Amino acid sequence: METSVLIVEDEAAIVTLLRYNLEREGFRVYSTGDGEEAVTMVKEVKPDIIVLDWMLPSMSGIDVCKQLRWHPETKATPIIMLSARGEEGDRIRGLDAGADDYLVKPFSPAELIARIRAVFRRFRPALSEKTLAFADISMDVASHKAYRGGTEIHLSPTEFSLLRYLLEHPNRVFSREQLLDAVWGHDIYVELRTVDVHIRRLRKGLDYDGKQADLIRTVRSAGYALEEVPLGEKQEEDER
Repeated sequence: METSVLIVEDEAAIVTLLRYNLEREGFRVYSTGDGEEAVTMVKEVKPDIIVLDWMLPSMSGIDVCKQLRWHPETKATPIIMLSARGEEGDRIRGLDAGADDYLVKPFSPAELIARIRAVFRRFRPALSEKTLAFADISMDVASHKAYRGGTEIHLSPTEFSLLRYLLEHPNRVFSREQLLDAVWGHDIYVELRTVDVHIRRLRKGLDYDGKQADLIRTVRSAGYALEEVPLGEKQEEDER
C-alpha cells in the first residue's frame, strides 16, 4: 500500500517538481493550491502526511494547520510546513500552530523526502519500515529479503534494486533509460542492454522452481512493466 502525501502549495512549478520526485520514491501524491480545499481534501483522501505552504490564497497555511489540529479526524496527521520565512520567530509560530517540521524555501526535493521519512520514524514507524507486495511477490526492504509465494528468492543487489523499483510502481511501463536512472543512477554510464540482461536474471530469480508465472511484461519498443498477464496472453520475449 503506497504512502500518500498531500501537497498544499499554490506555485505550480514547485508542485510539479515535488510530485515528480515523491512519485519516483513510491509515494502517492495529491495536491491543491487552496487552503480551504486542503481542509476538505484531508478528510476525503486521508493522506499519511501533509506538505503545507504558509502563504496560500483564501486561507493561510497557519490557519489550515490550526483547523486540522482542532478536528479529531485530522489532528494526528503529520504536517511539514514550507515557507520563505526563515526567522526564528516564524519557525516558532509555524511549530506552535501544530506543524511537526518546518522547511525554509528554497530547499531540495531530497531534503523534503528526508524530512518526511524522519517524521515517519518519529511518529509513524510502521510507515518507515517499508514492505512492498504485488501478486505473490513480497519484499522486506529493511531486511533486504524478497519472497515469491512465501519462499525466499535470492537476488543480486542490482536485481533486488530493480525489483524494488518495479514493486514501488506496479502496472507502469518504464523505458530502459528510466530504469537505468532509477536503479543505476544519473551519474553512472551503463549501456541500455544492461537493463535487458538484469531483467532476464530477475525473471530467472523470480521463477525459482520453473513453475512461476512471469509478472514482468516486455512492451516492445517501450520497456518493461510489473503486472499480471491475463490467462491465455503470451508474454513477449526480450528484444534481442
